[in-house]
Amino acid sequence: MDLSTLKPAAGSVTSGSFRKGRGDKTAGKGTKGQKARSGAPRIGFEGGQMPLYRRLPKRGFKNVGRAVIETINLSDLEKFEDGSEVTVEALLEKGIIRDPKDGVKVLGNGELTKKLNVSLNAFSASAKAKIEELGGKAEVI
Repeated sequence: MDLSTLKPAAGSVTSGSFRKGRGDKTAGKGTKGQKARSGAPRIGFEGGQMPLYRRLPKRGFKNVGRAVIETINLSDLEKFEDGSEVTVEALLEKGIIRDPKDGVKVLGNGELTKKLNVSLNAFSASAKAKIEELGGKAEVI
């Protein structure tokens, strides 16, 4: 017998999620107190004192309906072969973008040396000019 091979008996070790209410006198809630009874206060309740989440100041505005547009630079399009089609699916495949929720916009940063047909949601004026200067197409979908 070796100490490094010892294991607990099968079924003797239980997981951290203990099932409450199985005939135990207090059903796993300890004894007495407000938390042992039904109707215990909600999380964040401070015994009638103004709770922290209401004491702290609220700042700004969160627009729930805003458009989340992912941006890429012209230099990112250098990963494509000359004369290829650039779409949202192609960008995802190459790993240039991760999650285009409401669309993709091409910005004019960097240089482009290949003729590409780019079909995306938006283009900056400089990006569109640089793509078309090389004989490519910048099509808004």
